[in-house]
Amino acid sequence: MKDSNVLKKLLVLCSLLTASIYGDELGDILSTNKELLFDYDFQSNELESDKLSKSWINPITLRYGKDYSTQFGNQTITVGTFNIVIDQPIFRSGGIYYAIKYSNALRDANNAEITFQRRKMIGDAVSILFNLKKTKLEQEKLKLLIKNDIIDIRQKRDSYNTGLLDSSFLDQAILKKNQDEIALLEMELNVLELKQRFSILSDKKPENLKLPVLKLIDKSEYIEKNLELKVDRLRATQSEYNEKITWAKYLPTISLQGRYTDGDINPLFVGPNSILQEQYYNYGFSISMPIDVNSFADIEASKVEKLKAAVQVIDRRETVEEEYQWIYNSLDILNKKIFLAKKDERIYNSLFRVTKNLAQVGEKTSLDADIMRNSLHIRKLDQKIYEIDKQIQLLKLYIRVENVL
Repeated sequence: MKDSNVLKKLLVLCSLLTASIYGDELGDILSTNKELLFDYDFQSNELESDKLSKSWINPITLRYGKDYSTQFGNQTITVGTFNIVIDQPIFRSGGIYYAIKYSNALRDANNAEITFQRRKMIGDAVSILFNLKKTKLEQEKLKLLIKNDIIDIRQKRDSYNTGLLDSSFLDQAILKKNQDEIALLEMELNVLELKQRFSILSDKKPENLKLPVLKLIDKSEYIEKNLELKVDRLRATQSEYNEKITWAKYLPTISLQGRYTDGDINPLFVGPNSILQEQYYNYGFSISMPIDVNSFADIEASKVEKLKAAVQVIDRRETVEEEYQWIYNSLDILNKKIFLAKKDERIYNSLFRVTKNLAQVGEKTSLDADIMRNSLHIRKLDQKIYEIDKQIQLLKLYIRVENVL
C-alpha cells in the first residue's frame, strides 16, 4: 500500500514536470506586442501601487514670492520671501499602516488578475492549436467518408441499373456524398479562420509549435492555485483594510507642521535695535478629528463591502469546485467514447480481414473490403479526435492555475 502511494506521488510529479517543460515551450507563444502590453500592465500596476502606498506622505511645498508695496510714501518697498512648508500627519489611528497594507493587497490582486488575463490569452492560442490539429483529423475522416460515399453510390447505381434497388436509395447516397463534400469545404474555411485568429495572438507559425500533453490536475492543487479564487481572496483582504482605513479617517490625527522662511526684511522695520531675522523657523503640531454626519454611513458601507467580498470568496470556491467536477465528468465521458471507438476498431478490423478474404475468393468485391478498411481508419481517427477533446477540456483547468503553461 505504501509503495502504491509512492508510485502515485511519482506519477503526479512526472505529470507536473511534463506540464512545466511544455509550459516553458509555449510560454512565449504570444506575439511581441501582446507581451509588451502585459509587461506595461504589470509595470503600471507596480508604479500605481507604490504611489498609493506613499499617498499618506504630504508633499513639501516650496514657495518663492516678491511683494511690492507703495503704502509708505512715494517709495516702493520690495520684499522677497522663500518658504519651505511641511504639514505632515504622523498618526492617523492606524490609518497609515492599513493604507500601506491596502496598497499591497491591491497590487497583488491586480497582478493576479493581469496574470490570469495573460494565461487566458495563452490558453486561447493553445486551444486554437488543438483545434487546428482536431480539424485536420476531421478532414482526414471526412475524406474517408467521401471515399465510402463514392463506393456506396457505385454499388447502389449498379443495383438500380439491374432493377434491384429503388431510385430513392441512390438519391440518398448522392445527397450524403454532397453533404460530406460541403462539410469538407466548411472545414477548410474553419482552418482559415483558426489560423487568422492565431495570427492575432501570436507571430509564430502554428505548424512549428509542439502541442503540450496535459494531465488531470489534482483537485486540491487546482483550488489552491486557482487565479480567480486568488484574486477574490486578495480583494477580500483589500476590503478588510479599506474598512479599517475608513474607521481611522474619523478618528484623531496628529500632524507636524514646519515652515522655513528666508525673506527680505521690510526696510521700514530695520533699525539698530531690531531683532528680526531674515532666516527663521516656525514649527508645531496639531490634533484634529472630523465630525461628519456621513461618517456612520461611510463606515457601514465599507463594512458591507468587506462582507460582500468574503461571500464572493465562498461563492467563487464553490464555482471552482463545480468547474473541476464538470471537467472531470466530461473527461469520463470522453474516455467512454474512446473505449467504444476502440471496441469498434476491433470489430471493423475483424470485418475487414473477413471481407478481404471473401473478396479474394470472389464472394465479396474489393469495394466491400475498401469500405471496411476506410471504416476501420475512421474509428482510429475518432480516438485521436477524442484525445484532443480531452486536451481541450484539460486546458480549461490549466489556464486558471499558476505555474503551469
